[in-house]
Amino acid sequence: QVQLDESGGGLVQAGGSLRLSCATSGRTFRSYVMGWFRQAPGKEREFVASITLSGSSTNYRDSVKGRFAIARDNDKNTVYLQMNSLKPEDTAVYYCNARKGPDNYWGQGTRVTVSS
Repeated sequence: QVQLDESGGGLVQAGGSLRLSCATSGRTFRSYVMGWFRQAPGKEREFVASITLSGSSTNYRDSVKGRFAIARDNDKNTVYLQMNSLKPEDTAVYYCNARKGPDNYWGQGTRVTVSS
């Protein structure tokens, strides 16, 4: 069982930045592919970014490429999402995800609101 605890959300003006953090429990953090997803009001949850076990490879949805950066610290059992040049369309609840084989865990989410 992996518990995920997101933080760092808030209200920011368009063009601003936020850094989300996801702290995890357990001793096997480095064995999970970590990712961030988001869900805007009235929309389905969508993939934002992911990072491999060692952090050597990352993947992003097209709309955030060049603006967002995912990183992980395997010693601190934490994954981050640095979000720059935020746009109103980035407004959503952001969820941390840990995935290993059939195991898939989610955090409770942290809300990000970008005002125009």
